[in-house]
Amino acid sequence: MGRKTPLHDLHVAQGARMVDFGGWDMPVNYGSQIEEHHHVRRGAGMFDVSHMCVVDLRGAATRAFLSRLVANDVGKLRIAGKALYSCMLNPTGGVIDDLIIYFLTESHFRVVVNAGTRDNDLAWMRRCAADWGFDVEIIERTDLAMIAVQGPKARAAVAELLEPQDRERALLLEPFFGIECGAWFVARTGYTGEDGFEVVIPAAEAESVWKALNAAGVASCGLGARDTLRLEAGMNLYGNDMDETRHPLESGLAWTVAFEPIERDFVGRAALEAIRQSGGSPMKLVGLLLEDRGVLRSHQKVVVPGVGEGEVTSGTFSPTLERSIAFARVPRATGETVQVDIRGKLLAARVVKLPFVRHGRALISL
Repeated sequence: MGRKTPLHDLHVAQGARMVDFGGWDMPVNYGSQIEEHHHVRRGAGMFDVSHMCVVDLRGAATRAFLSRLVANDVGKLRIAGKALYSCMLNPTGGVIDDLIIYFLTESHFRVVVNAGTRDNDLAWMRRCAADWGFDVEIIERTDLAMIAVQGPKARAAVAELLEPQDRERALLLEPFFGIECGAWFVARTGYTGEDGFEVVIPAAEAESVWKALNAAGVASCGLGARDTLRLEAGMNLYGNDMDETRHPLESGLAWTVAFEPIERDFVGRAALEAIRQSGGSPMKLVGLLLEDRGVLRSHQKVVVPGVGEGEVTSGTFSPTLERSIAFARVPRATGETVQVDIRGKLLAARVVKLPFVRHGRALISL
């Protein structure tokens, strides 16, 4: 039996199929996964993401601590509520986790980390703070739940649940910003390629909020649709597309590494600098569109004629494109076409620029 979120019993009551995900008992779907996917692309759907870990970091040294801890530059966070996506690296440049950092005040930052890595992440943060001598309080907020409400109608649905004085503030939020609305924290972030809010609320309120959103026409959605949506949107999944053995420069995440200012030393910087000085990473992460009939899945071998081999890191059938799509780590010299070994047959695939879909619209030619 895995860990349970505050919404576990409601998922079961709504007929969700529950599976183990990173040690948590989570809903994979409530019926048709494809219908859930389309609800998000065309209207509004919501996901229980309470298994992800909200961590509040407090203290005057918090900014300096985070500046050394993560690869992106927290110096970019100067406006209250601004969010930053980053990777937290080990000394060899491998990705311990990818996370979002919110700047609330100079003495209070909020970090959201992945479910399967939360215990390791917390231990690493606390160890680093102690080893470096930073007086930072690291608080795991087990008293909170988090619901991701996504889709073109999502923000309006959430706004109706807010107090009148908070409603307009929330609707005026720019992407990748968050605000505190009483005991709630509402952020215009997500993992689907659609607009929406991720709402952090007291755990005791989670069930009533979920039901209220259902009543407003927001569909209950599971991890299955969340995965097809994020892959269409070109968003990495920890454990598939990167992990502690893979660095950002070979995982399509070079944009999350801030080498400027040059005087900022962060964990993993020396390893990444050495890769850059040696001519760059020999591998890269690309998008694939399968030209033949078949389904792309993780760990399938990718053959690049005359160049070498790679591997599919994430693959699925895209409900929006009605084609099979994937991320693959391939040799840097890979061109516009590859072959994928699917059950012993080499099928043709085209290398495409990510993302595949954004805001309900296909961004690649079919």
